[in-house]
Amino acid sequence: MTIAERVRGSPACLANLVEAACDSSPIAGLTHNFYRYPARFSPKLVRAAIDAFTDPGDLVLDPFVGGGTTLVEAMVSGRHAIGSDISSLATFVSEVKTTLFTDAELERLTKWAGTIAAGINIWAPVTQDVMYENAGYMRNLDGAATWRLKKAIEQVLQTARLLNSSRLEAFARCVVLRTAQWALNGRKKLPTIDDFREMLCTDAAAMIEGSRALREAIKTGGHAEVKVHCLNRTTNGLETEKIFATGKAPQLVVTSPPYPGVHVLYHRWQVDGRKETPAPFWIANRLDGDGAAYYTMGARNTVQLNTYFANLRASLKSVAALCSRETMVVQVVAFSEPEWQLPRYLSVADDVGLIECILPNVNHASDGRLWRTVPNRKWYADQRGDTSSSQEVVLFHRKRL
Repeated sequence: MTIAERVRGSPACLANLVEAACDSSPIAGLTHNFYRYPARFSPKLVRAAIDAFTDPGDLVLDPFVGGGTTLVEAMVSGRHAIGSDISSLATFVSEVKTTLFTDAELERLTKWAGTIAAGINIWAPVTQDVMYENAGYMRNLDGAATWRLKKAIEQVLQTARLLNSSRLEAFARCVVLRTAQWALNGRKKLPTIDDFREMLCTDAAAMIEGSRALREAIKTGGHAEVKVHCLNRTTNGLETEKIFATGKAPQLVVTSPPYPGVHVLYHRWQVDGRKETPAPFWIANRLDGDGAAYYTMGARNTVQLNTYFANLRASLKSVAALCSRETMVVQVVAFSEPEWQLPRYLSVADDVGLIECILPNVNHASDGRLWRTVPNRKWYADQRGDTSSSQEVVLFHRKRL
């Protein structure tokens, strides 16, 4: 069965998929901008894949869910969705982005947002989170340039805890996470406390409206019964989770795994001259993993990336185990050296029973695959191949019959 034969909608769905892959407009809408997760998935590409390969009520799976883009787009299109990620920060963000808040909850959050600026006072005492402090989660935030912002974050987190609701506290923490990332991560010049206050209020208002827009989109589409689940775990062995015990296979797997040989900081911010801090986990009230290789399936400096490809094999084997003959697997991947990494990636997929399908009528590359350029990317690997890590390829696979 070809890709065209698997399309559930009109033949135009494939053209829409190609157009969405090539779209370079900024990510926007709904809850997509709650946090700038590294290597963010394009909502338009995800939505186009959902429209092409699924019907309302089908199940969509994202085994490397990252910032939760797939889950949000599945919800508003009336598909059930399951996402998993080894990073507790990723699942935190995904859970907040997919929470449907009531009018009463949004009203409480609006009132909270109206008080947070006045609650920041650098000279007022603050109760420190001793557990996270002692565990090193605030590392590199006590310098002359950063201590004021750290204290401001602590003060706002105190108000989040006073909401006395796990749902509302999570949302408030996500607001702080978004603003703190803007204030601290990769900045040569840090904002003033007044700037931080202003941005915090702006972010809170935008995120409340985003949550309201998500709820209204689902209500308008008549998709209130859609179920979304987010699992904090490795993809290896995912098929053993009880949630899959019903035997219902995903109609679509759409995901973006860690990129081989490409350095991405999923678990740290860079502050005060490229020093790393695990502060995002403290703000989210989640525990960190064990270094960059924990999130990228293997360090960049291993021979021929053998650790990465061994982990990839285990992960794709579990994905294949969850698929049926009808499942379409769509992956977005980038490579530091695509001339040898792409063939090896495809070989691993083939070994576990996933056969590549070529999208028809794609003239963007000599290999017939759908390549997309990602604009304004802030991370790069060594530019040694013909294709840089700022380019991604959209791969299509089906389970071997």
